[in-house]
Amino acid sequence: MLIFVLQRLFHSVLVVLVMALLVFVGVFMIGDPVAILIDPMADQIEIARATKALGLDKPMLDQFWTFLSNAIKGDLGRSFVTSEPALKMIVERMPATLELAFLAIFISLIIGLPLGMIAGIHPDSGLSRTIMGGSILGFSLPSFWVGLMLILFFAVQLGWLPSFGRGETVDIMGISLSFLTLDGLAHLLLPATNLALFKISLVIRLARAGTREVLMQDYIKFARAKGLSERRIIFVHLMKNILIPIVTVIGLELGGVIALAVVTETIFSWPGMGKLLIDSIESLDRPLIVAYMIITVLMFVTINFFVDIIYTLLDPRVNIGSLSR
Repeated sequence: MLIFVLQRLFHSVLVVLVMALLVFVGVFMIGDPVAILIDPMADQIEIARATKALGLDKPMLDQFWTFLSNAIKGDLGRSFVTSEPALKMIVERMPATLELAFLAIFISLIIGLPLGMIAGIHPDSGLSRTIMGGSILGFSLPSFWVGLMLILFFAVQLGWLPSFGRGETVDIMGISLSFLTLDGLAHLLLPATNLALFKISLVIRLARAGTREVLMQDYIKFARAKGLSERRIIFVHLMKNILIPIVTVIGLELGGVIALAVVTETIFSWPGMGKLLIDSIESLDRPLIVAYMIITVLMFVTINFFVDIIYTLLDPRVNIGSLSR
C-alpha cells in the first residue's frame, strides 16, 4: 500500500509539473495581458511600469521558475484583474462546481443504471429498444442546445424552475452549499440535468453491456439452478459485478465533469470554477488560468486514486500491488 501511494505521488508531481509548463507556455504565447488591463490611451512609460509590476518583463522561464517557487509554498499567484490570491478565488467557487458535478453523476447513476440493466435483461423487448434509442440522443445532442431547451421549457414556458444563478445557500464550516435548501436545489436541478444527460447515456450502455456479459457467466446459471430468487440474483450477484467497469469509467468522467462544466455553467450563469475560467481567459488572467489547470489536474489524480481503492473493494481479484506495477 505504501509503495502504491508513493508511486502515485511521484506520478502526480510529474503530471502537475508537465501540465503547469504546457499551460504556462500556451498562455504566454497567446497575448499580452497588459494590453487588456490598462487604459488604451496609456503611454509607453505606463505600459512598461504595469508590465514590470505584474512581473511580465522577465523571460518566460524565469516567470515559470518564480511561479513554481511560490507554488511550493502554497501561493499560486494573484489575479491580474482583482489582485486577489488565485487559489482563494478558485476555492471560493469550488463548492458550486463540486455540488453540480456530484449531483450530475448521482442523477446519471440513478437513472442510467436501472435502465441499462432493464435493457440488458430484456434485450429483445420494445422497452429495451426504446431505452437504447433514447441513449443515442444523449450522445448526439449538444449540451448547449439541451440547456437552452431546458430553460425554454421548464423556466420560461412552465415556470417551474429558475434558469440562472445559484439560489439560497447555507454556510457549513465556511463552505456555501445550495443543495441543502429548497431554493438552492431548485436552481441546481436544471444545470445538473443538462450536465448529466451525456453521462446517463454512457451509464445505460455500460450497464447493458455488463448485464449481457454477466448473465452468461456460470455463477449466474448456478444461482438460478440453485433456486435463488430473481431479485437476489439481480441485486446481489449481477449488480455488484457490472459496477466494476462503471465505477472505473464514472470515476474518470467525474473529473471530466468538474473540469469541463464550462458550457453548462455559462448557460445557466452558475457561479462555479468553469465560469471563473471563462472570465479569466477573456482577460488573459494568467495566474487564474494556470492555478485552475493545476487544481483540476490534482482533482483528476485524487479521483483516480480513490477509484483504484474502490475497484479493489468491488473486485477481490484485484489488489493494490497489481495496480502499482
